[in-house]
Amino acid sequence: MTKPNKILVLHGPNLNMLGTREPKIYGTITLNEIDQNLIRLGRDNNIEVICYQSNHEGDLITYTQQANQDEYLGIIINPAGYTHTSIAWRDALLAVNVPFIEVHLSNLFAREEFRHKSYFCDIATGVIAGFGAYGYTVALQSILSTAIATVS
Repeated sequence: MTKPNKILVLHGPNLNMLGTREPKIYGTITLNEIDQNLIRLGRDNNIEVICYQSNHEGDLITYTQQANQDEYLGIIINPAGYTHTSIAWRDALLAVNVPFIEVHLSNLFAREEFRHKSYFCDIATGVIAGFGAYGYTVALQSILSTAIATVS
């Protein structure tokens, strides 16, 4: 079996609006800038980073189902509004058995109470929240360092 060499990044609804959507909460960086930074960091580590955003739950589930542990080191998700609602996406992540990290630009626990519940956090390898776009970088570096440690 060959060593996995890909990381999948899945962005949930409304993240395509980053840069203009509530900049006091989400900052001014665009989703494209986040993706390009991740792709560059992956390339520097000989890893292909595949980024996908959708406002449709079924599309995110389909992309998740296509991931498998033979090809992917891990998955980074920002479920956005689906954090609090998507049992179906949770089930897809459980089904593929690929480790994943949950990322949120804002600190969910400093916001409205309904945002405090995540359907993903208890099955995620880790959760990173409140560090803006840098949280994605931390998630990618975490997957890379775990992969290096496992191979060594």
